Amino acid sequence: MTATPPASTTSSAQPCLDVAPDEWVRGAAELRDAGFTFFDWLTAVDESDAAENPGFDIVCHLYDTSRRGAIRDHLLRTRLCEGAAVDSLTSLFAGAAWHEREMHEMFGIDVAGFDDGTGLGLRPLLLPNGFEGHPLRKSFVLAARASKAWPGAKEPGEGGERKPGRPGGARRKVAAPGVPGPEWGPR
Repeated sequence: MTATPPASTTSSAQPCLDVAPDEWVRGAAELRDAGFTFFDWLTAVDESDAAENPGFDIVCHLYDTSRRGAIRDHLLRTRLCEGAAVDSLTSLFAGAAWHEREMHEMFGIDVAGFDDGTGLGLRPLLLPNGFEGHPLRKSFVLAARASKAWPGAKEPGEGGERKPGRPGGARRKVAAPGVPGPEWGPR
């Protein structure tokens, strides 16, 4: 594994270091030591429906701001199996704590060695108390989709039935407040 990124990114492809889950922290440390000291964000991507190697991609975005006028960025990525834990990056980047809590809450991914200095562990961050499930997983059923058929359900007045005074049953167009009607303006 080498974490030495290219000196510059001249193509549209963003440099990305793919590591095994057990090399996650080591890969982040190598990128940090290579100058990528600015932690931007960390998240997960649900790839549970992938044909090969299903699971979750854990992605971290880092910047190198040491060169004036030549900011470089780099991604770090690993694929986790369902139910596996990823090691925490809080020992390298304190800012990773918020992102790891969000990832744990929204995707249900455990973060081993998490320490944000409070001693409270991976506690809820965004969801209300008693919320069940992980809303950013593809398997999570949205309440709006369970109560209303989706997609293609028609709203009242969109079924093509004729209404008096409305050609073809079309709905009356409503403009946003402050937008003048079609009769306004130069003739």
